[in-house]
Amino acid sequence: MATNIVMPQLGESVIEGTVGKWLKRVGERVEQYEPILEVVTDKVTTEIPSPASGTLLQILVNEGVTVKAGTVLAVIGAPGETLSAPSPSATPAPSPVASSASVTPTPTPARSSRLSPVVARMIAEHHITDAELATIRGTGEGGRISKKDIENFLKTRARPAAQELPAWEQPGTGELFRPTEEVFGQPTVPAREGEVIPLSPIRRAIAEHMVRSKHTAPHVTTVHEADMSRVLKFHQAHAAEFEKQGVKLTYTAFFVQAAIVALKAFPIVNASYTEQGILLKREVNIGIAVATDEGLIVPVIKHADEKSLLGIARAVNDLATRAREKRLRPDEVQGGTFTLTNYGVFGSLFGTPIIAQPQSAILGIGAIQKRAVVIEDMLAIRPMVYLALTFDDRLLDGAVGDQLVQKIKRFLEEYPTA
Repeated sequence: MATNIVMPQLGESVIEGTVGKWLKRVGERVEQYEPILEVVTDKVTTEIPSPASGTLLQILVNEGVTVKAGTVLAVIGAPGETLSAPSPSATPAPSPVASSASVTPTPTPARSSRLSPVVARMIAEHHITDAELATIRGTGEGGRISKKDIENFLKTRARPAAQELPAWEQPGTGELFRPTEEVFGQPTVPAREGEVIPLSPIRRAIAEHMVRSKHTAPHVTTVHEADMSRVLKFHQAHAAEFEKQGVKLTYTAFFVQAAIVALKAFPIVNASYTEQGILLKREVNIGIAVATDEGLIVPVIKHADEKSLLGIARAVNDLATRAREKRLRPDEVQGGTFTLTNYGVFGSLFGTPIIAQPQSAILGIGAIQKRAVVIEDMLAIRPMVYLALTFDDRLLDGAVGDQLVQKIKRFLEEYPTA
C-alpha cells in the first residue's frame, strides 16, 4: 500500500516549509526512518525521515518550493504500484514535477500577482523582463513560478550580444575603454565570466536578518579583556568528571554562566526596544551561535538561568550537535533574549558581532591566548580573552554595556577552582 510523505508541522507557529533537497530519487529504495528530504524553515534545515519502507514512486513538490504543513510531498510504495489520489485530509499538492516525463508545467503570465515575495525579489534583483518571465514555465502549485524555476532560468539565461550593448559599455570605445595592450603594452587577456551560485534558503535568511538588524538598531561595540586562569584550572580539574556523565565541558558553558549572572544584575539588557517602550523579558534564553556548512545557526538554551553548569554544558553539546546534523526544530532557534558567538574557536581575537533581532545585545568571545600582562607592577603570563559586547544604542548606553561586560569579567576571574 502506498504511503504519502507530507510536509510536517515542525513547530507550533510553523505553518509551512520549503523543500530544500531531496535525498532520494524516484525509483530508489528507502528504508523506514531513513532521511528522505531536507525541509528549510526559518534558517533551520531539518532532515525528514521516511514514514515507511519502500520505493520512492513519485515526487510531487520540487526543491525550492514552499508549501503548507500537511501538503503531500511524495509517495512511497511497491515498484509498479498503482497510485491513488492524495489523502483528502492533506492540502492539495502541486502537480508532479520530478516523477513523470509526461508532465508539462503551465506557463505563468508575466508579472503575475501570484508570485511569492521571494520570486518577486529575485525577478527585480536580476532584472528579468516581462518577455523573459513569460518564457519560464512554472513548476509550483497551479503552475506558479518557484524559486527553483528562476534559478534554472538564470543558469541558462543568454547574455546580450556585444553589438546590443550601449556605446558606453562597448569595449575599446573612448579613452577609458582602450584595450589593455594599447595602454600597458601587454597582451589583452579576455575576462572570464563570473559564476552565479544560487543562494540557499538558509543563506538568504541569514543575509536578510543581518541587513534588517543593521538597519533597525544602531550598533555599538565595547571590548574588554578577561583573565581565564581560574576557569582553565576548574576545567582541567573537572573535565573528566563531566566526561563520565557523557558531557563534554567546553569553555562556552562558562561564558553562558557568566552571561546569566550579568543579565540578572542588569535586566535591562535582557530586553527588547519597542516604540511603545522597553520590553523586559522574564525568561533568560541564551542563543549559541553554531557554525554549520550552510552558515551560522543560533539554537537557544531555554530557561538557561535554571540550569547548573552540567545542565548548560549538556544543552550546549546537544544543540550544537543537532544543529550540524540538521535535526533542530524551528522553535529551538526562536525566543532568544541574549546571544553568545564564540568565534575564538577559529582563532579570531575579537570581532564586532551583529545583534540578533529583536534582542538588545550579543557577546563575542575571542580566542584564549597566553599573553604578558601587568599585575600589581609585575609582568606575568596569563591566558587572556577579549570579550566584545555589541548592543543596541537605542536601549542601552555605553555605561550599561561596560558594566555588563565588567560583571562577566569579574565572574570569570573569580571562578572557584575547587
